[in-house]
Amino acid sequence: MVTGIIIAAVLVGGVGLFIGLFLGIAGKKFAVEVDEKEILVREALPGNNCGGCGYPGCDGLAAAIAKGEAPVNACPVGGAAAAAKIGEIMGQEAGESVRMTAFVKCAGDCEKAGQSYEYTGVKDCKMAALMQNGGSKTCTYGCLGYGSCVKVCPFDAIHIVNGIAKVDKEKCKACGKCVAECPKKIIELIPYDQKQAVACSSKDKGKAVMSACEVGCIGCRKCVKECPKEAITVVDNVAHIDPEKCINCGKCKATCPRKIIV
Repeated sequence: MVTGIIIAAVLVGGVGLFIGLFLGIAGKKFAVEVDEKEILVREALPGNNCGGCGYPGCDGLAAAIAKGEAPVNACPVGGAAAAAKIGEIMGQEAGESVRMTAFVKCAGDCEKAGQSYEYTGVKDCKMAALMQNGGSKTCTYGCLGYGSCVKVCPFDAIHIVNGIAKVDKEKCKACGKCVAECPKKIIELIPYDQKQAVACSSKDKGKAVMSACEVGCIGCRKCVKECPKEAITVVDNVAHIDPEKCINCGKCKATCPRKIIV
């Protein structure tokens, strides 16, 4: 009986030793070499894995940068600091990195925007957008206010306030997840330093806008005439500000009769 136990123990130990040796040899033989630069770049990235760079997480971006397929300043979360460090690793100039932030192009909160009906379904913007007229708001272009963008933000930078999404510029890392998630496509990335932006996305004509929302852009073009740098254009009945031309003088905001330039 004792002899059988000893034999079994020896056999099990021998098999375990053989498997261990086999795995060790196989691991060395079939090991995939990793570029040292890729490891260093990965360590320089913040590790949020938000996908804002367009690659599947920080590992994917690190591999792309190491191969020269992505610029050293591709990480929106790491910003200029990460870009400078990665530039040193890759022996490249990081270049100018403009800090961006998300901006919600809607100011039609519970007091200012009309409601066509009461929505009692799932509190999710994508679900609400499938309903009649694209949601319960009279303005079919406005923020639905059910927080789909809030759920996907990894930085707690966006919240629903009085029925519309509001972005905390200091917390926002411009990863773009809220931009991709919004079914109304009313969130965009703008320069952090941009002082004026049009908080409206409606393409309706002035009369329809005025009946739907107290503050919606009516395309009156007063801001266009007032801008000294021709930085504002009206396309599809709504004003747009070109951040490349805008000097943040504030004249457009002062002249807007709807106070929708914020």
